[in-house]
Amino acid sequence: MKRNIFRPAPRPASLKPKRRDVRQALWLVPLLALAGALLDPSIIAPFGPLAATEQVAATFTLCGPGRGVACVIDGDTFKLGDRTIRITGIDAPELATPRCPAEAALARRSADRLVTLLDQGPFDMVAHRLQRQDRHGRDLMVIKRDGMSIGRQLIDEGLAHRYIGSKRSWC
Repeated sequence: MKRNIFRPAPRPASLKPKRRDVRQALWLVPLLALAGALLDPSIIAPFGPLAATEQVAATFTLCGPGRGVACVIDGDTFKLGDRTIRITGIDAPELATPRCPAEAALARRSADRLVTLLDQGPFDMVAHRLQRQDRHGRDLMVIKRDGMSIGRQLIDEGLAHRYIGSKRSWC
């Protein structure tokens, strides 16, 4: 006579991750962060095959009626011929629509300083090949002279903030 031996039903697979799986996943975090930084020109300036560089030598003024082909709109945007260039990675106060008198004064100083910086000689405009324009149709560029970022200089002088995806108040 055959005896029935009790065998419990197999346990369902656990949803709890095993220690080995957690360790393997931790390697992905820095790799994904590095990949994101390489593809975001506001974090790491484009280089190598991701960069498209052009050199500019022009005399700039503030934009307004009857101004030339090279003019500064505000502390982070300028026109060059038919193109509007937005400096990647910075946010300067708005000159056209300030929200308070403090923002208006800082916007004027920021725009004047950008005119001065752009007029100091030829500079390089570096575009990221994967992200050339913003949603407003402006060309996104990192502006450099002798390897130094003009946008970074505006941030260091307190005339712009680092742009992190949203605008901060200047008031």
